[in-house]
Amino acid sequence: RIGGSAMGVAKGVETASDGTRVPWGDALLTAVAAVSWALIGMAGTAALGLHLLEADAAGSLGPMTAAVVALGAGGSVTPSGDVSVFGLSGAQADTAIEITPLGVSLVGAVLLSYFFLRSLRAAGVVISSAELLARAGAVVALFVAMLGGLAWAGHDVITIDGGSLGLDDLTGGGGGGGVEIPGLGDVGDIGGLLPDRLGDLVDAQAAVGFTVDTARTLLGGLVWSAGILLVALLASRRTPLPPGWEAVHRVVRPAVSAVVTVSLVAVAAGLSAAGYAAIGDDHPRRIAGAALLGAPNGVWLGVPIGLFVPWDGRATGELTRFLP
Repeated sequence: RIGGSAMGVAKGVETASDGTRVPWGDALLTAVAAVSWALIGMAGTAALGLHLLEADAAGSLGPMTAAVVALGAGGSVTPSGDVSVFGLSGAQADTAIEITPLGVSLVGAVLLSYFFLRSLRAAGVVISSAELLARAGAVVALFVAMLGGLAWAGHDVITIDGGSLGLDDLTGGGGGGGVEIPGLGDVGDIGGLLPDRLGDLVDAQAAVGFTVDTARTLLGGLVWSAGILLVALLASRRTPLPPGWEAVHRVVRPAVSAVVTVSLVAVAAGLSAAGYAAIGDDHPRRIAGAALLGAPNGVWLGVPIGLFVPWDGRATGELTRFLP
């Protein structure tokens, strides 16, 4: 009787793993939990980072948070309004912001992966291809739907007060005699260009709006969430795979797991360096906010540089006239 019971249990597990019945209820509940926690973590990180950077002094924190979360999920934000003070006009002013705050992206990726992988481990030793696709599809579909809500909420107008930028001292209060930069002294008027441009910024009262591009954000969120789930599945060595994926488990998973581990350790080191720098800085809150939003951006750029991989960079546009 013991042998017969064991055979019955094994038969039941095999039937479930063959994909004859997909647990849609459990898949939907898992998707709700994974997407909810991921968006909560992303929104919390974005809001805290913006608050530490004092960005909420120029506009409403809610729409800005929604826009940053959309950017973190691969979306796009379109600015509008009076940007002529920055030397942009006509076609130059019709552009899109596609900078990805990888700090927000990383928090969402970790939470989304954790709940997704936990549900797969609870499914058994082997999972059918149909159940894997159903669980992943539910997570991706719900995540894209929630991004649609963020696109609806992510629009506002930011008022830029040029007098609050602290540039009046840099230009010598509008008088002649060149530019006085602390630590460098008088560097002349640099052809008369820099003082005039900074003077325009000091006198500016620009109202710049931003709107989340719905179509690009939904498409970017679809690709981002699907890519995160794929990387998580390949990096986790304890998560079951469908039958026939043994080569993936033996060959691909160790390499992907090592790359993910190195990336996370590098981010932790970058955050530690930011914390150390904030201790002796006059504006520790700004350093903390910048680290929350963009520490992975700098760290992951530094990893290949440390491996002697060359990078070439260039800057274009009117604002480059202010750069040395």
